[in-house]
Amino acid sequence: MSSKAPIGVFDSGVGGLTVVKEIMHQIPGETIIYFGDTARLPYGSKSKETVTTYTRQIVRFLMAKDVKAIVIACNTASAFALETVKAEFDVPIIGVVKPGAAVAADTTKNGMIGVIGTEGTIRSGIYNEFLSLTNPQVKVYGKACPLFVPLVEEGLIDDPITMEMARRYIGELIEYDIDTLVLGCTHYPLLRKTIRKIVGDQIALVNPAYETAKSLKQVLVEHALENDEVLKSDHKFFVSDGAEKFKRFANSILPCEVVETKDVNIENY
Repeated sequence: MSSKAPIGVFDSGVGGLTVVKEIMHQIPGETIIYFGDTARLPYGSKSKETVTTYTRQIVRFLMAKDVKAIVIACNTASAFALETVKAEFDVPIIGVVKPGAAVAADTTKNGMIGVIGTEGTIRSGIYNEFLSLTNPQVKVYGKACPLFVPLVEEGLIDDPITMEMARRYIGELIEYDIDTLVLGCTHYPLLRKTIRKIVGDQIALVNPAYETAKSLKQVLVEHALENDEVLKSDHKFFVSDGAEKFKRFANSILPCEVVETKDVNIENY
């Protein structure tokens, strides 16, 4: 595998762009091929079997683009399908859960950690599992926030209804005296300002996207795949539906211009 090959990144929609943004910042010499499964989101309410099937299809698509590594920039897919596809495909594949859990365990002072995520992520208990392995003394309180993903996908980031839902979802966790809150879905960092207004300054917010980019860099070094030439990156973006809508959103948050986004019939993979 050439070190100049691109990195594949995927999510159920636009949320994985928070991971892409961190990769572009931390590893600027790398080229990214991104796929957003916008036709089939949200993943959080779907079964493990369905999410695993979707994940396999997307990994096959990215492998057809000759990627050198893959980032599952989706907490639900990381929880349900990461270990399966790691065993099935001959390319380094990382998720977003383990890096986020590690930094949360290091951040907490009182051992009380809140996790917000999709129904699938919270139901899987994967954050509890990783956090307990890192520090058996911590107590983890999970809360599913099923409306956050559709609100973000519809661009309602600063809308009063989003603030109201955040207050309902997160208010319960604050009562547990948490000092750390994991944004356990890659869509959620886009709601960081809203969430901060709810929790105040006393609760640390953990963004797994930042830690995932750091982990990716380590993986590339370990496999001798880090690009040793800083060239102009030719990033490519694909979705399963709504290419123009996705492109507008991507251009509002990424540090580079997304000139084109292409639709892909992911069912063919």
